[in-house]
Amino acid sequence: MKSPYISELEPDQLITGIFLVSHKEVRQKKSGDPYLSLALTDRTGDLDAKMWDNAADVLDTFERDSFVRVKGLLQVFQNRLQLTIHKIQPVADSEVDSADFFPVSKRDRDEMFRELEGWIAGMRNPHLKPLLESIFSDPKVALAYRSAPAAKNVHHNWIGGLIEHVLSLCHLAKFTAAHYADIDFDLLLAGVILHDLGKIHELSYTRGFSYTDTGQLLGHIVIGMQMVDEKIAAMPDFPKPLRELLLHLIASHHGQVEFGSPKVPLFPEALLLHLLDNMDSKMECMRALIDKDSSVDGVWSGYSSALERSALRKKRFLDGAAKAVSPQATPAKPAGSSRPSEPTSAFSEKLREALTRDS
Repeated sequence: MKSPYISELEPDQLITGIFLVSHKEVRQKKSGDPYLSLALTDRTGDLDAKMWDNAADVLDTFERDSFVRVKGLLQVFQNRLQLTIHKIQPVADSEVDSADFFPVSKRDRDEMFRELEGWIAGMRNPHLKPLLESIFSDPKVALAYRSAPAAKNVHHNWIGGLIEHVLSLCHLAKFTAAHYADIDFDLLLAGVILHDLGKIHELSYTRGFSYTDTGQLLGHIVIGMQMVDEKIAAMPDFPKPLRELLLHLIASHHGQVEFGSPKVPLFPEALLLHLLDNMDSKMECMRALIDKDSSVDGVWSGYSSALERSALRKKRFLDGAAKAVSPQATPAKPAGSSRPSEPTSAFSEKLREALTRDS
């Protein structure tokens, strides 16, 4: 079994371990010498790493998606763990168990797919239900859909992350469709299940998570629309207006043109799909940010470029506040005294000293 996992690491330790290189960048120091900036991963998380010295000697010995054995000092930098690498060397695939390095959903993927089939079976629309049944009766699509991550980096970025994200949206869609009048739940549900369908061809996840050539050229929105339209073309009785609504749900789910949607949402189900998708992804980003580097002291997480903020570790914050106002920390008021207790802050102490000295 691999040891240590990233989730087990503590700061101020000299560590030796095997990791997957998920990002590799050669940068230049002020002196002109190169240094390495790496992201190391295993199934429990990722770790920022830098090799400041002797980087030129190892630049060409490994690539991104290589397994490497590293030795270095783990420290805290900008409220995040960072490994300063002293030694690094490639490791053959035969020496590792790939299951140790790729994050996987905590839920059983076959069980999640059965739940997805249950959502589809409950649909009433005579056109949408057979369309989804046709799409997911393809064994290759079904296998890829329950295996793919929902994203490369931002949210639900693990094996099975896509279907886990979609099932979360199914529950949110059911609740919100019941709350808002005139929402077509079957149409909304179809959009939920199909909006990220293209990710099964956009992302590669056989080793590290990366984009396929098709994914780079077209993106999951275009790929998904093509896949759905091909299935609809084989259903001559499928209503054209319903086809256009369904394709619009996929096209507009990012919400804004600058975020990759060719169209903004133009009817209630499309807007609701975008809002639910955005909420679920952002909540997962927040959860992951708070959990990341949990061994680092303090109530604030590191900075997230996806959320454009740091996050408050609420439990630590509340625990610290509770200790600060505990009865043991509050000076007892003398019995029978009507004089208010004097402030005991550092500022008040300095003020008292100044007043005493001046008098």
